[in-house]
Amino acid sequence: MTRTKWILTGLSLAALAAVTVWALSPSAEPVDIAQVTRGPLEITVEAEGKTQVRNPYLVTAPITGTTTRSPVEVGDTVERGGTVVAEIRPAEPAFLDARARAQAEAAVTEAQASVRLAEANIARAEADLAYAQTEYARNSELAARGIVPPRSLEAADQARRSADAALNAARSALDLNRATLAKAQAQLVAPTDPGAGAAAVTCCVQITAPTSGTILTIEDRSARLVQAGETLLTIGDLGDLEIEVDLLSSDAVRVAEGALAHVERWGGSGVLEARVRRIDPAAFTEVSALGIEEQRVRLKLDILTPPEQRVGLGDGFRTYIRIVVWSAEDALRVPQSALFRQGGGWVVFAIQDDRAVLTPVQIGQSNADAAEVLSGLEAGQSVVAYPGSRIADGIRITPRTTPDS
Repeated sequence: MTRTKWILTGLSLAALAAVTVWALSPSAEPVDIAQVTRGPLEITVEAEGKTQVRNPYLVTAPITGTTTRSPVEVGDTVERGGTVVAEIRPAEPAFLDARARAQAEAAVTEAQASVRLAEANIARAEADLAYAQTEYARNSELAARGIVPPRSLEAADQARRSADAALNAARSALDLNRATLAKAQAQLVAPTDPGAGAAAVTCCVQITAPTSGTILTIEDRSARLVQAGETLLTIGDLGDLEIEVDLLSSDAVRVAEGALAHVERWGGSGVLEARVRRIDPAAFTEVSALGIEEQRVRLKLDILTPPEQRVGLGDGFRTYIRIVVWSAEDALRVPQSALFRQGGGWVVFAIQDDRAVLTPVQIGQSNADAAEVLSGLEAGQSVVAYPGSRIADGIRITPRTTPDS
């Protein structure tokens, strides 16, 4: 009986010791776990961009005049040489103030007097010509009978010719003065009163579309006075869009012509693909929203995605661009959430036998989500994501559970 009691007592003490050790030993720390994987990795430069038609056509007024109300609207499809996009009529004359009207009326009176004077000069020249012709006929008859010398006949002929020339000059002077009168009367022409039932002015110039496409902008749809060379509207092909991006100069030096780009947040589903076509050689200064002067460089990108896959995207639309400056198809990747700095280098907590093992790693290229692992880890390894201050080298860990798991 005594021996049995000693055995039971020993077992109780052993169980108590085991419970005490278990109670005093630290519990496993719950952590988030991430995986080291292989796959594509891209380093991008991000910026906002704006779409624009590659080769827009600016339609301008060829002459000064009054445009009729626009026969087209923004968004209309036009055909080259077949669609009338604008009509220009002669401009209405300007109103005359009191002094200008008095001067114009005086000019008309002066021109009318000149016409009457020219008509009187014609009458006198006609009389002179008739007299000269009579004298020439008389002298011709007398010279034929030998009564007057030939010199008298020559003088009569000269007088007849001079009278004829004077009549022609008087008629020309009359034409000149009549034209001057018409010009003076034109100065008194008033603008047409639309309510007076005046006949509509025949349209003089019809402008047809210089290219097939879509009306992008119209300066003013209403009838108005325009000067020669003034912009009327813009036409472009929405199927031939490009993207303009302004990058910080420090980011632009990392981008090469021909680099691929991803177009996101453009309003439709999916991601569009683009390629850098041109990088301006000179930067320009732009003040940011915080009032800081920035040096920016303008880039032009060609959209590679076909038009049928980007329906609705138009001119001047805002987009979000990620330009690829480095990429690898099969990179060893570790999430950024697992990396932290220690002693000037990068380390992670690798998971081995349910314990966190502090592991130095060498990092290459990196983006906001993942980094390229050059050494220190292998594909398929598990690491602690978002390690907190309670995680230390060698501590026991357990995967964190969520209410949904």
